[in-house]
Amino acid sequence: FGGAQASDVPDGWEDRWRTFHKPVPVGKLWVGPPWETPDAHLVPVVVDPGRAFGTGAHPTTQLCLRLLQEVDDRGSLLDVGCGSGVIAIAAALLGHAPVIGVDVEAAAIEATNENAARNGVALEARLVTADDTLPPADIAVANISVDAVRALPERIDVGVLITSGYLVDQQSGLTGFAHQKRIEQGSWAADLYVRD
Repeated sequence: FGGAQASDVPDGWEDRWRTFHKPVPVGKLWVGPPWETPDAHLVPVVVDPGRAFGTGAHPTTQLCLRLLQEVDDRGSLLDVGCGSGVIAIAAALLGHAPVIGVDVEAAAIEATNENAARNGVALEARLVTADDTLPPADIAVANISVDAVRALPERIDVGVLITSGYLVDQQSGLTGFAHQKRIEQGSWAADLYVRD
């Protein structure tokens, strides 16, 4: 390798990522890792992401959780792209039932199930493909790419849809849904839709 150099890796390297996984308050929720102490005044959502995406710290996750807390209906909920299960678990803790999380990654299903058990909530996590029809629900939350969000109306049967995973200059109307509200955090946005 020519001019390549090597150096010893300091002890504890395998756990150093934990210093970046900090808890966040989102409305009446506290989202954080199992090695932190939850705020006693908030509903704890304890998440260890494992190999899946999602600690709750990303603005799009926080935006989805904020909009979810504004929805009065506590019916069934579908978490599209559940990752580590943050949104699905929060929904179950907020009283939604039944709750189903779907993802295209097996690691996400594993992490969602482990985190659901850690939080003592009942939910179902399913592995799906990008072409599968998604299970019907009263409410769906989709914190995924903007292109995947735009494809949802053909694949989803819900009355309320919360979407995020995109920048403030992205996303437009969704066929069959009326736009109700947009909230932003930094350069990220989330939208609330209801079925026409």
